[in-house]
Amino acid sequence: MLEKIKGTLRSREEKRLHRELDEAHATLEHLRKRLKKGWGDPFPAENLVWIFGTARVGSTWLHLMIGELSGWGRWNEPHIGRLFGGFYREAGAAPQNANRQDFILSNPKVRRRAIRAFVLAALAAKFKDAPRVAIKEPNGSVGAPLLMEALPESRMILLIRDPRDVVASGLGAASEGGWWYEVRKRGGAKSPESREEIVESRSKRYHHQIGAAKQAYEAHPGPKILIRYEELRADTLGTMKRLCSALNISVDERELAQAVEQHAWENIPEEDKGPGKRRRKATPGGWKVDLAPEEARRVEEITAPLLNEFYPRA
Repeated sequence: MLEKIKGTLRSREEKRLHRELDEAHATLEHLRKRLKKGWGDPFPAENLVWIFGTARVGSTWLHLMIGELSGWGRWNEPHIGRLFGGFYREAGAAPQNANRQDFILSNPKVRRRAIRAFVLAALAAKFKDAPRVAIKEPNGSVGAPLLMEALPESRMILLIRDPRDVVASGLGAASEGGWWYEVRKRGGAKSPESREEIVESRSKRYHHQIGAAKQAYEAHPGPKILIRYEELRADTLGTMKRLCSALNISVDERELAQAVEQHAWENIPEEDKGPGKRRRKATPGGWKVDLAPEEARRVEEITAPLLNEFYPRA
C-alpha cells in the first residue's frame, strides 16, 4: 500500500512538473512572438547611420547622397544631440552637479536606456516605410558620446574639414549678404556679428563639436569611418565606396554612381551656389583667400589640438 501511495505521489509530481514546463515553453513562445511584432526596440538601431561633425563640413551633401540609395530615409538635423548632450555638458559639468546623484543623467544605465528608448521611438513614429535611416546631426554632435553610448550597434560617420575652411564658410554665411545673416535678420537680430565675433564663435564651435564627435568615434564599438571633406571632394565615388564598405552597407555600384552624379557640385544650378549661398565654394584651401592672416591664426589657436591631429601639414 505504501509503495502504491508513493507511486501515485510521484506520478502527480511528474505531471505537475510537466505542466509547469509546458507553461514555461508557452510563455517563451509568446515572448518570441511579441519580439517579432516589434515589442522589443521599436526601430533597429543597427539600421542607423549617424553623421557627426560640425556645420559647414559637407554633411548636407553626404546626407543627400546616402539618402538616394534604395531603402534609406533621411532625418535632417533632429537636434537629439543638443537635447541630451547640450544639457549634459552644461548641467553635468556644473560644480554643483558634478557628483550629485540626484542629477537626472547621473546614472549611466538609466541614461542609456532612456536615450535609447526615446530615439528609437521617435524613429519608429517618423520612418514607418524606411527600413534604414541616415541621420545628419552636425549641430548635435556635442551629444554624440551619449547617443553612441546608448546605441552602440549604430553605424557612425565622423566627417571633418579643415577648421580654417569651416570658419571661412561660416564667415561668408554670417556676413552681410550671406544666407545666415538673412536668417538672423528675419529673426529680429538687431545688429550683425563682427568678423572677429564670427571667427571666434565658429572656431570654438568647431573645437567643441568635433572634439565631442571624435570622443564618440574613438569609443564606438560599432561600424564607423572617419571621412575628410577634402577626400570626399577629390574622389567622391571612391570615398563613398570606401564608406559603404566600412559601414557594411550593401549597395549597387550603378545606383551609388548615380547618387554621386546627381549631387555633384557641377550639377547644382548656378543660381543655387556661390557667394552668400548655402553652397558657397566647395574649394579646399579657400581659407587662404577668405581669411585675413590674423583671423587664420586665431582659428589655428583655438582648434590647435584637432588641426594638428587631422591637418598637421596643411
